[in-house]
Amino acid sequence: MEVSRVRALRGPNLWSHHTSVEAIVSCTPGEESIRELAGFETRLRARFPQVGELQPYGHDGTVPLAQVLERVALALQAEAGCPVTFSRTTATVERGIYQVVVEYSEEDVGRLALELAQQLVEAARHDAAFDLPGALAKLREVDEDVRLGPSTGSIVQAAIARNIPFRRLTEGSLVQFGWGSRQRRIQAAEIDATGAIAETIAQDKELTKKLLDAAGVPVPMGRSVSDPDDAWAAALEIGLPVVIKPKDGNQGKGVTVNVTTKEQLTAGFHTASEFRDDILVERYLPGHDYRVLVIGDKMVACARRDPPQVVGDGVHSVRELVEQVNKDPRRGDGHATSLTKIRFDDIALATLAKHGMNADSVPSNGQRVVLRNNANLSTGGTATDVTDDVHPDVAERCIAAAHMVGLDICGVDLVCDSVLKPIEEQHGGIVEVNAAPGLRMHLSPSFGKPRAIGEAIMDTLFAPGDDGRIPVVAVTGTNGKTTTVRLIAHLLGASGLRTGMTNTDGVYIEGRRIDSGDCSGPRSARNVLLHPDVDAAVFETARGGLLREGLAFDRCQVAVVTNIGAGDHLGLNYITTLEDLAVLKRVIVQNVALGGMAVLNAADPAVAAMAEVTRGDVTFFALDVGHPIMAMHRAQGRRVVFMEDGQLVAAQGDVEHRVPLAEVPITRGGTVGFQVENVLASVAAAWAVGIAWDKVRLGLKTFVGESDNAPGRFNVFDYRGATVIADYGHNPDAIAALVNAVEGMPGERRSVVISGAGDRRDQDITQQTEILGKAFDEVLLYQDQCQRGRADGEVVALLRKGLHGATRTSHVEEINGEFVAIDRALSRLRAGDLCLILIDQVDAALAHIKQRVAEA
Repeated sequence: MEVSRVRALRGPNLWSHHTSVEAIVSCTPGEESIRELAGFETRLRARFPQVGELQPYGHDGTVPLAQVLERVALALQAEAGCPVTFSRTTATVERGIYQVVVEYSEEDVGRLALELAQQLVEAARHDAAFDLPGALAKLREVDEDVRLGPSTGSIVQAAIARNIPFRRLTEGSLVQFGWGSRQRRIQAAEIDATGAIAETIAQDKELTKKLLDAAGVPVPMGRSVSDPDDAWAAALEIGLPVVIKPKDGNQGKGVTVNVTTKEQLTAGFHTASEFRDDILVERYLPGHDYRVLVIGDKMVACARRDPPQVVGDGVHSVRELVEQVNKDPRRGDGHATSLTKIRFDDIALATLAKHGMNADSVPSNGQRVVLRNNANLSTGGTATDVTDDVHPDVAERCIAAAHMVGLDICGVDLVCDSVLKPIEEQHGGIVEVNAAPGLRMHLSPSFGKPRAIGEAIMDTLFAPGDDGRIPVVAVTGTNGKTTTVRLIAHLLGASGLRTGMTNTDGVYIEGRRIDSGDCSGPRSARNVLLHPDVDAAVFETARGGLLREGLAFDRCQVAVVTNIGAGDHLGLNYITTLEDLAVLKRVIVQNVALGGMAVLNAADPAVAAMAEVTRGDVTFFALDVGHPIMAMHRAQGRRVVFMEDGQLVAAQGDVEHRVPLAEVPITRGGTVGFQVENVLASVAAAWAVGIAWDKVRLGLKTFVGESDNAPGRFNVFDYRGATVIADYGHNPDAIAALVNAVEGMPGERRSVVISGAGDRRDQDITQQTEILGKAFDEVLLYQDQCQRGRADGEVVALLRKGLHGATRTSHVEEINGEFVAIDRALSRLRAGDLCLILIDQVDAALAHIKQRVAEA
């Protein structure tokens, strides 16, 4: 068994809505059924009992080894604690070659699971050892390393619950929610609205207390100190006991509390100096340590934090008791678990020494032994939720503290006997405010109920009912995609929406190209969704990107499928039939949002059938309103767009919107049929987005199919009295549509310049010139840079083959080079002629034609 071409499908894809890894798996004839592998299943289950049932692949009851790989990869992730449930194995047209798809929650984990699954299967085949505990530990380790921590994860889960899209921007905790101009970003428990000045103030504990004191918030006063002697002087000024700590520390690092002697203070100074140069001495407040979480204008949670401690049993030593506590599965080494293991370090030993104990001391039964003076969870402390006990005055003081510093999300550290009564009544105070506070203690407290922190943060970022989404229109099909994308983007722009667009020519923001080349894949689309100046997005969705990575979005508002026709690129990547192609293209239709719209070509049976798989509504379009599907759909009171009496008509029930095609330049008065279809689809999409009809009419009137506006899409030039048309048509359906379009245009002698892409099937290349041979007097065949694996001259030979028996063509030339062929065709033109040039290098070829036209 050989595994190759492993891909990460990072969005909805051909197989499912889940993120998945896809691999091509090759099995020998003896591996196409594990029945042929004596004892294999027994050995597999001995090594991995959790593999579950191996379902037969086909009606014959066989289970290929590729399917075993699939099941093992899924089960390994599940056993490692990853929430995955989907996997699939599909046979290709090549015997013994399978496509294996396995869901992942984290890409690195999914890839590793596939590797380990292959190792496990091979071990079972050859009766070799396999370290299952080690494999699961490795998966868990990678998962913990790459997945979001509990704080950020809770916010993401809250976004998912509200149907707000998210994207992780780094390997850390920087996450974007929403798209385009409606996006918001967080970094752990910080939001994009929090200012750097507020964070700076929060880090400066001395300045923070001055501001809080000015706001009437009770705080323990103190000052910065320069050395141990100055620290002792400050302590005497303030009054013992005191606290000594780094001025801008966090997580309790370097903090010494309840200092009563000069010796303790000197030791505390040196401890704090290990973390920061600026040291602060302040009054010690007796009482419990509380963390109050303020989000926006609300106090949303409060936890009492207790320092790490153990309870004696009269038998075990302190060290042994700590080891027992650390075995709790809730305790981990970092922040990924709800609790952290107790640190048994020098600070813990020093704390024990203050009470006359050491690591080997055996506390009496029920005796509590505190191992640290501070109560941070990061050192092994515990948290008890007391949110419901907080007195309104306490909440008010904490909110005032957060607002005084300027933090949108703020962890307020409060020391007092109880939160049941006002702070002033018990001589307590706020000792710190924290930007980016940890949320673990509120999400999963040691005792008490968890709080909906993620939801509170999302409510601060997005108003109720706001899902952070901009209108996204996805366009796919065999032909017409790029023109349709450009026209939809133009219509949205005419309505005032700042529109981002991707297509085979590049990436555009408000009509300005920011990237060039074929940008019809998900990577370019994701870049548009990141852009803060985009109010709406239109994406050309080509088959290649869908197969490589899936979609760039989880849902779109509108999906447009222009046509399937005779297809294109068949035979590549195991898409071999029109049915295969339709299943792939309908992915965008399957992922229309609830309340969204699928815009489908009623005249194309493969496209019309997609209406059955969408979650949204359907608008059908076709040239002929009398088409049975159109007639039935309209009778049901649903939307249809068609051409009638030289007008574009958008109808729903008895309501109609009409636009004369004479006012739509791209259709040349309605004579270019395929452009009319592109306009119908585009108008249906704009209607679905909710664009006003006066803006639609304005957009149609101002969209001219010139080379600057729609390069390579039926661009018409006048050359010395002859008509020259440049187009990127590159498959039989496109050629047929172009022939139909030019038949209605004047032209005494008709010539065509054509090459072919080598990654098409032989019959697709030959069929193009079979069509052209019936409509053109002269055919110039050229070999270009797009051989794509074909031998030199092979594509031209196939094109010439299609001209055998041509009923009209009387002159054929073979030329090496696209620009040479263009010049040759232009040199043969006379006034009144018509020349169709099927260009390959769109931008360069158009520039060349424009130059020749200008020189003429």
